[in-house]
Amino acid sequence: RKAVARHRSKPKKKRFTASVEAYVREKLKADYSPEQIAGDAARKGIECVCAERIYQFVWKNKKQGGGLYRRLRTKGKRYAKRGSLKGKRGQIVGRVDIEKRPAIVEQKQRVGDVEMDLVVGRGQSGALLTINDRASGMLKMAYVESKEAALVQAKAVEILADWKPVLHTVTTDNGKEFAHHQKVAEELEVECYFAKPYHSWERGANENLNGLVRQYFPKWISFESITQQRVDEVVDILNQRPRKRFGYRSPEEVFQNAT
Repeated sequence: RKAVARHRSKPKKKRFTASVEAYVREKLKADYSPEQIAGDAARKGIECVCAERIYQFVWKNKKQGGGLYRRLRTKGKRYAKRGSLKGKRGQIVGRVDIEKRPAIVEQKQRVGDVEMDLVVGRGQSGALLTINDRASGMLKMAYVESKEAALVQAKAVEILADWKPVLHTVTTDNGKEFAHHQKVAEELEVECYFAKPYHSWERGANENLNGLVRQYFPKWISFESITQQRVDEVVDILNQRPRKRFGYRSPEEVFQNAT
């Protein structure tokens, strides 16, 4: 009992200092996740605390009436897995299954293997075409007025034009908006593949990236008033944000080093 009492009374080093708290608040406001804050600080030699300690700080702040939790990607919500209900989305002419995709794509070692999807606004009011490079995590994104296949195809070709020299493959889901995949393949000189229906994990990088995009364009807002300028701002933010899987380097750094 005496030992425990002495231990409690001993002065202890406080790691979560005022300066560390200010740094954490600044990065949370820049939409960094706790893991990104801790990892980026460690990479740069900046004094900080672990991700778990940052989460504890955020939850304590919430209990005290603070709003830092709103800066977290999920805003503290828990999401259930989708059930086994499956709709019928029809067949896409010329569809090539992901099983026929070259094995090297799965390794995420070369730049130029991209995934593509649509993020849709409230009431189907426009959509955002998101395209990510599997190896570097680099994002390209653009607004499209509708999910019409011709519009999606034209926009995909437009925003991928400067990547054409390094492109190898494009992988999408089975949405009818990608029905003109053969024109995309022809104009960009790539091979297009489709993930199996309801196997979103086969495009895991793109699904994760869409989650990041939703932080700025949540599903409950109408996309009709979105400007391409705002879209470009979000693209810059996400491409320059440190990622855990790259040792907290940004996608932009990884892409530039690989090309």
